[in-house]
Amino acid sequence: MKILVAFDSKYGNTKTVAETIVDGMEAIGDINVTLINMKKVDFKKLDEYDAIVMGCPTHFGKATRTAMKFIERLGKTSETGKPIATFDTYFKTDFEKAVKKMEKKIREEISGSQLLLPSLSIEVEDMKGPILEKELPKCREFGKRIVSQLKSEF
Repeated sequence: MKILVAFDSKYGNTKTVAETIVDGMEAIGDINVTLINMKKVDFKKLDEYDAIVMGCPTHFGKATRTAMKFIERLGKTSETGKPIATFDTYFKTDFEKAVKKMEKKIREEISGSQLLLPSLSIEVEDMKGPILEKELPKCREFGKRIVSQLKSEF
C-alpha cells in the first residue's frame, strides 16, 4: 500500500503534525509512505498512490491558498474515488475551520472522492506554535487509524 502525505506549513507546525502522522502509519507497518510539501508534489505520479493525506495550517479561518489549489489540481489530474484524509493546525477559535473548507473543496473538485475518517485538527500554542504537547499523540493515532481503515478496505 502506498500513501502520499502532502502538507503546507508556514512555521513548521503542520510539517511536524504530518511527520507524526507518518510515524503512526509506519507503526502499523507494511506500507510505503511519501511525505512531501504540497508545492513539490509530482502530479504525474499521483495514480501510484492508494490514498492521499493532506494538511495545512488554518490561515485567517481558512485553509491556505496552497492547499486549496492542491485540491483543485488533484481534481484535474487524479483518478476518481481515491481515499483522502485531511488535517490542519489551528490557534484559539479556529478549530476545524481549515479541514472543513478542504473537505468541502474535495467534494466539489474531486469526482467520487472518499473521505477517510473524521478530519484531524491540532492546536498550536500561538500563531507560530509550538504544537501543544497533548496534541501529538492524536497525530500518531490518526496515522494508525488511516492505515487500519485502508487495510480493512483493500
